[in-house]
Amino acid sequence: QVQLVESGGGLVQPGGSLRLSCAASGIIFSTYDMGWYRQAPGKQREPVATITSGGSTNYADSVKGRFSMSRDNVERMIYLQMNSLKPEDTAVYYCNAYKIRLGTQYDHWGRGTQVTVSS
Repeated sequence: QVQLVESGGGLVQPGGSLRLSCAASGIIFSTYDMGWYRQAPGKQREPVATITSGGSTNYADSVKGRFSMSRDNVERMIYLQMNSLKPEDTAVYYCNAYKIRLGTQYDHWGRGTQVTVSS
């Protein structure tokens, strides 16, 4: 059974920092591209940061220079270090594991963790 479990969300003041974590189980973690997505109230889910199985990262323009994503293939974890947080970063943040193998798409999601940036 595939499980992605996010943690680390919470309430933080503007300019503050948070570190999100996602623990994966039930998958061959090292073979998956991983991602962080977020969904704010009334908005569609959007990609925040992704990291390939080979370790290459990509960031949404809105978070470049402020957020940093990493992965630990031994612990089967991904992380999102979020600095200089803004109120517009408020959203539920979701962990995603994705790959395509032999024409079959594998797409798994966590349940999300709430991040609220407010004074």
